[in-house]
Amino acid sequence: MQNKLDERKVQGNYRRLRTQSNLVDFCSNDYLGFARSPILRGTIQKETDSYPLSLNGATGSRLISGNITYIEELEQQIAGFHQSEAALLFNSGYDANLGLFSSLPQKGDTIILDELIHASIIDGARLSYANRYTFRHNNLESLEGKLKQAKGICYVVIESVYSMDGDSPPIAAILKLTQQYGAHLIADEAHAFGLYPAGLIPHLGLQDQLFARIVTFGKALGCHGAVVLGSSLLRRYLINFARSFIYTTAAPFHQLASVKMAYQLLQKSTAQINALHQNIALFKHGIQQNSAPCLLQSDSAIQCLLLNSNEKAKHAAQHLQNAGLDIRAILSPTVAQGAERIRICLHSYNTHQEINLLTSTINKFTHV
Repeated sequence: MQNKLDERKVQGNYRRLRTQSNLVDFCSNDYLGFARSPILRGTIQKETDSYPLSLNGATGSRLISGNITYIEELEQQIAGFHQSEAALLFNSGYDANLGLFSSLPQKGDTIILDELIHASIIDGARLSYANRYTFRHNNLESLEGKLKQAKGICYVVIESVYSMDGDSPPIAAILKLTQQYGAHLIADEAHAFGLYPAGLIPHLGLQDQLFARIVTFGKALGCHGAVVLGSSLLRRYLINFARSFIYTTAAPFHQLASVKMAYQLLQKSTAQINALHQNIALFKHGIQQNSAPCLLQSDSAIQCLLLNSNEKAKHAAQHLQNAGLDIRAILSPTVAQGAERIRICLHSYNTHQEINLLTSTINKFTHV
């Protein structure tokens, strides 16, 4: 273990835990400010107080002692919000992706993943017995080449907004291609949910054409947990075969109440969503021409400056932190070697003054 840690230190990508700082937040996934919302905190408290007999913990898995009417009603409400036939809650986004992709594809089937897909989806796919391929990021020609090689039932997996690049794929074109080859399309909506109230897929009107969607609650919703959206058949299947659902203690009542109240708040948060979009536009407008070549194309809350080495990324992050801005370097192996960057997360609560400080600091840094 020590040798492996020493090797990582030499490579410049040794990880350390850090506590929160007093810097301006351009780091967290709290896009709409729900995690810090006193309004949400108050409604959660009121909701939990209205169920005085609720337990502190679930006491077991949902198939043993951890299932309650409240969670099944919440799943129905969430399914309705996202215009899905059914929904199944998982304790985290990682659990949801692990459970779905390890249990759904069978031996002889095929999973085709975008090369920048989230690590949790890769891990889930690795646990299946299916054939696995990756296609070049957002590249239709590369995807079609893999679809021609597919055997058995084929599942194509994308993110509607990618967690490290912040960009979106040509979803309608990918859907058309998968339908042409008889494949099923699955989308992870973790970073689109909130930026688009119910996610990018329903925003595009494509929710009835996808096999499944994964929505997580730890980003714009400011809570914890995740849901797999799909048919009632898929829900029943996962209850029977998704090991990360079957063999874990269910979420506690407080977590369920938090999710329920956050969904209610989201439906009243048009101003926050608009403010987020305005801040994204302000940031992109403030980046000068000398900085623009480093900036990856993105219309989402995730904006990245590609710096191509761990040392350059760490140096840039330190420069921005010295200016009072909480921005972290993203190093390999989290991203591919040569794709190291600083990752900027914009929020509805960032002021115009904060965003102007951010862009002016970036412009000075990249100019130097």
